[in-house]
Amino acid sequence: MKFVDEALIRVEAGKGGNGCLSFRREKYIPKGGPDGGDGGRGGSIFVEGDDSLNTLIDFRYQRLYRGQSGTGGMGREKSGPKGEDMILKVPVGTSIIDVETETLLGDVTHSGELICLAEGGHGGQGNTRFKSSTNRAPRKTTNGKPGEERDLRLELQVLADVGLVGLPNAGKSSLVSMISAAKPKIADYPFTTLVPSLGVVRINSHRSFVIADVPGLIAGAAEGAGLGIRFLKHLTRARILLHLVELDPLDGKDPVEAFQEISDELARFSPTLAGRERWLVVNKADTVPEDEWDDHLERIRTTLNWDGPAYIISGLLEQGTQILSQDLMIRLESIWAEEEATPDLADDERMTRLRMAEEAREQLNAVRDARRAERAAAKQAKLDAVSDDDDDDDDDGDMEVVYEQ
Repeated sequence: MKFVDEALIRVEAGKGGNGCLSFRREKYIPKGGPDGGDGGRGGSIFVEGDDSLNTLIDFRYQRLYRGQSGTGGMGREKSGPKGEDMILKVPVGTSIIDVETETLLGDVTHSGELICLAEGGHGGQGNTRFKSSTNRAPRKTTNGKPGEERDLRLELQVLADVGLVGLPNAGKSSLVSMISAAKPKIADYPFTTLVPSLGVVRINSHRSFVIADVPGLIAGAAEGAGLGIRFLKHLTRARILLHLVELDPLDGKDPVEAFQEISDELARFSPTLAGRERWLVVNKADTVPEDEWDDHLERIRTTLNWDGPAYIISGLLEQGTQILSQDLMIRLESIWAEEEATPDLADDERMTRLRMAEEAREQLNAVRDARRAERAAAKQAKLDAVSDDDDDDDDDGDMEVVYEQ
């Protein structure tokens, strides 16, 4: 199934039913009085998290969703039936943004969570509502209110505790395949990973976390180069970033240079994301003798002036991966315990995620606007070239052409 992480839709909630104008009519009961009922409320539109979904592709084929309108009121003070609500199933991790105001309406963070997208209109009032001691036979009713209408953008951000960043071929997919049950595509060419993939890392039967692999970044990614810029937003929910570098890459690039290159792209994409807790992981250590591993790691740490956690591993030999996974689990459990004990920390985390998501949207929109401007300029240049050719043809029209037999 194709991975789609953005979709534009329009939702129109149902209209409320009109109030009824009616008077009681029964044998032997003259002047029975008003008995018009209220109109039914229009159906609202909701989204519901469904952990069996992992893409927004269904919303690419249907973009307009209309709620059912309420039925008008009836005599004998009977209210009209309410319009049936519409529930749209979305993957867990979906954010809903109002296109007009660019405000976040909500995040679907767990399966079964309901978020209202558009509220149905209130039903109108029947004439029974307007009777009084001075107005025994009111002929006044009100019409139902229209439902809310919105143009929305759905954005899917995978729910992962740990996210991987690095250049293409840094070994991110290999690491995911080694420490989890996920089996992403692995090959020896850049951009093997085309869409994000998730893996569950199980330390034991009761302890686990989710790790996310996204397409590799390259220089200029923040301006739209390569594939990684589009998927960096999926890392905004991760609590820890693992920054992978190759110890001895085939292109000869120094690991320190590779680390700085990606760090710069992260900072341009989202300063908040760049400031996220990050661990240095030097991968593919099997390219040098094992007794030199510590020396290489210390050299890289010293050159970068790195004071955070640092590991050297070999995915091919499966060395160092188990210790890395266990340390990640311990750190995540510590973070979760601190947030549970201190609600303010959980609130700060929510604000941080919102800030990262906003920075990501601004950068992605800037890249899209730049690409649209380039396409428009290219189209205009093509039109100008055609126009110049037409002018040349007009000049040629003054020439006499003789066809010789």
